[in-house]
Amino acid sequence: MSEETSAVDWSAGAWLNPPARVEESDGDLLVEPHDGSDFWRRTSYGFVHDDGCALLTPFGVGSAVEVSFRLDYAEQFDQAGVLVRVDERRWTKAGVEVSDGAPQVGAVVTDEFSDWSVAPVPQWSGRLVTVRVSRAGDALTVRARCDEEPWRLVRVAPLDPAATASAGPYCCSPSRGGLRVRFTGWRRGPADAALHPEG
Repeated sequence: MSEETSAVDWSAGAWLNPPARVEESDGDLLVEPHDGSDFWRRTSYGFVHDDGCALLTPFGVGSAVEVSFRLDYAEQFDQAGVLVRVDERRWTKAGVEVSDGAPQVGAVVTDEFSDWSVAPVPQWSGRLVTVRVSRAGDALTVRARCDEEPWRLVRVAPLDPAATASAGPYCCSPSRGGLRVRFTGWRRGPADAALHPEG
């Protein structure tokens, strides 16, 4: 996996659904999404939400994006991470979402209908989380880690190599108002050379 990343300035992105409040503080970006905001399409819940906030730049084949944030939220469905978006019907969000009393690392992959996969990470609470999405060929590879721990593979999802996509930090607050997410970094670089490490 490539470590050759460069920082993306917060000002380089364009907001999809601007947040209720946003400010820069000591190089970090503090974002407050709107009460009731989310990204989801139909499956199980029956509703469509496309009103989460995301700060996006173009995301081409052969590139990767990383977003870091403090996992200092703990209310049901609070979430933050990376959004990869083609349009309102085709997108992937990956990060940490609180569900059933615990933070869960996972991803929602949407192609007209959403799915959801999660794994509990209670030991990540209060720490720095980084989510990395790599786009190569016809696939997105999602990895995540806490602090400087080893990357863990979260998801491999399809994405048409001909699709025009954008990506960047996102957050949502489906169940309450007042969530504030502290994003500490946004980086991009080349896509991962392989799905699995050699050796």
